[in-house]
Parts: sequence; C-alpha cells; structure tokens
Amino acid sequence: MAEQKEEEYVHKIYNEIASHFSETRYKPWPIVTDFLEHRPMGSVGIDVGCGNGKYLGINPNIFIIGSDHSSGLIECAHDIDNAYNVLVADGMKLPHRENTFDFAISIAVVHHWSTRERRVQAINHILSKIKSGGEALIYCWALEQRSSRRGYQEGMEQDVLVPWVLHETKKEKHSSSDKPKKLKLASAPDLTNIPLKERAAFIANWRKEEEQKRLALIKEEAKEKEETAKKNTKYRYYHLYKEGELEEDCVSAGGKVKGSGYEKDNWYVVVQKQ
Repeated sequence: MAEQKEEEYVHKIYNEIASHFSETRYKPWPIVTDFLEHRPMGSVGIDVGCGNGKYLGINPNIFIIGSDHSSGLIECAHDIDNAYNVLVADGMKLPHRENTFDFAISIAVVHHWSTRERRVQAINHILSKIKSGGEALIYCWALEQRSSRRGYQEGMEQDVLVPWVLHETKKEKHSSSDKPKKLKLASAPDLTNIPLKERAAFIANWRKEEEQKRLALIKEEAKEKEETAKKNTKYRYYHLYKEGELEEDCVSAGGKVKGSGYEKDNWYVVVQKQ
C-alpha cells in the first residue's frame, strides 16, 4: 500500500514534471554548500535523490555519485553536465557497496516515503553506505512554515498532497508555434441587401448576436483554461516534519545526531554513522 502510494504520488509525478521542476532547481542552499565545502579533499560521497544534480559540482575537490528514482531528472542532470556521475536508483535499494563512502547527502527526499517506518528505513539505508564515523546531511520539509507562501504550521496535517502546476519549459516555449486564441468577430454588419428603413433594427439585432458570440467565446476559453490547469496540476506526497522529529528518525535509524537546524522551510540533521 505504501509503495503504491509512493509510485502514484511521487515517482510517477516527478517523471511527469522533471523538465519543469529542474528549471526551478538551480540555486544551492547555503548550509548544504557549507557541508560539502568542508568535506576533506579527496572525499567520496553519495547524493541520494540528487534531482538535476545541482549539488554535484559544488566542491571540485571531492567526488560525488548522484542517484534518483526519476529517470527524467537524471536526464536533466546529464543535460546540465554530462560529466556528472549519476544513475537511476531506488533510494531504498541503492546499488553501492556498504561501508564505502565518506559522506552522504539527501536533500528534500526522505519526506516522500509515506510511513515513518519507511522513512527510518531510508535513513538507515543511506547510513549503511557510508563508513563508520562518516556523516550524512538529511533535509526534509518542515511543518513549521508559517511565514512561507505555503502557510503550513503547527497543528496542521503532516501527511499532505502538494500541488505542482506544470508550465511550458523554456525549451517548449522556444519551439512552440501555438499562439493564444483571439476572439474573431465581425467588425461591422453587411447591410448590402438590407432596406434603409430596416437597417437600424438589423444593426441592433446584429450587435446583440455578436455580444452573445463574444460571451460564448470567453466562456469557452475560460473552460479550456480551467481544464488545462486541472490537467497540468500534479500532486506530490509529502510528510511534513515537526520540530525534533527528524532527529528522532535519525537516531531510530542507528545514527548519532551531530547537528541540526532549519533552512528554507526544511528541518535538517547532520547524522553520524556509529
């Protein structure tokens, strides 16, 4: 049941929105950047749920292998930089050897698993891939987003479906030949065969009919826009973490919390493998 929910509201959706989503993900977050820049030279790590790979090139003195369940996002990563080391992989079934990497990051990913048991398992699986003493940086959406446009806050439902409205990507806009529809109405009535004394009544009736046509066209376009918006709205599953909950999950996964905090409407934890 949980896997089916994740397939429908996470994996399927990210492949559908990959290109548009990637265009909105280009600016690295400061604390993630700081974490990566402070890894020792020559360190080798993994980015679990790397998306379009925006963190893979932050520090040229370390080596990162990125993975994502979405083949669409991995394609985006290749398009951005074909030198990125990325692969399609389930975050619960990573193909890497255990006890191999110096560090790991997983940014805004764990919250997509739909039960607490699976979220703890996911963190445990990430920790299993790094060496003893290695650190992982985990970010998850916060419930406490009172000041953001989303407006989530304490006391609200933690398991939610968050809409994503698809728009044309830059590439699609560039290649699209479609232009917005224009209302095509006659500019003046044809009075050629209308007797002079009947023209006033004819013009009045023509204006009435043209106004009806105009309103009908406006209604039709509004309906088309509504249907398009509905079709282009995709819903993604999130578990919104309340304060302290991510630390608890990291400890339950067998790790030791080395640091934690809040950034960009997310709670984050630096967790060390024991």
